[in-house]
Amino acid sequence: MLRTRKKIRLDTERLTLRPPIHSDFRAWSALRQESAAFLQPWEPIWAPDHLTRRSFTNRVYWAQRAISNGTALPLFIVRRSDETILGAITLDHIRRGPAQAGTTGYWIGEAHARQGYMREAIETVVHYAFTTLDLSRIEAGCLPENTPSRGLLESCGYKYEGVAQSYLQIDGRWRNHVLYANLRHDRRGKTDVG
Repeated sequence: MLRTRKKIRLDTERLTLRPPIHSDFRAWSALRQESAAFLQPWEPIWAPDHLTRRSFTNRVYWAQRAISNGTALPLFIVRRSDETILGAITLDHIRRGPAQAGTTGYWIGEAHARQGYMREAIETVVHYAFTTLDLSRIEAGCLPENTPSRGLLESCGYKYEGVAQSYLQIDGRWRNHVLYANLRHDRRGKTDVG
């Protein structure tokens, strides 16, 4: 289990991945607002209070509880050189027992897209999930027409597994999603026949 009081902090060459804290509110809300047109076609409809301090405070408390309970790992993606919040990545729906699995979800501000930051974040979270959390399977889903996200997942070792019909409500409509998975010991396409 992830049950721990220690601070979760994952560092890469350019990034720090860490849970949200209350003082992140202004930077987070500004980034979400500036990137709204870029993000909203790919996300559930934002609640009317989505960008409020109260909603953000609830998000911080949820992150703390989820980490403590071992059910999710919600992390902000912060550029190390200037402490700028670039986006977020969450390893959610962590399932223990026979499954040993979780689901990745992520977003990045429009100004920071296509600069390799999300690839760095995903690879770091996947490595942490496999080596520290002892998960066996990391899943992800995205809209079929989200070509950049599909390419990103594939470049990070996720493999296409199929289509889930009416999987999530995105931008106000039930939408199909393409499903991907990254396996710790991936033997798909391999045989023992020599």
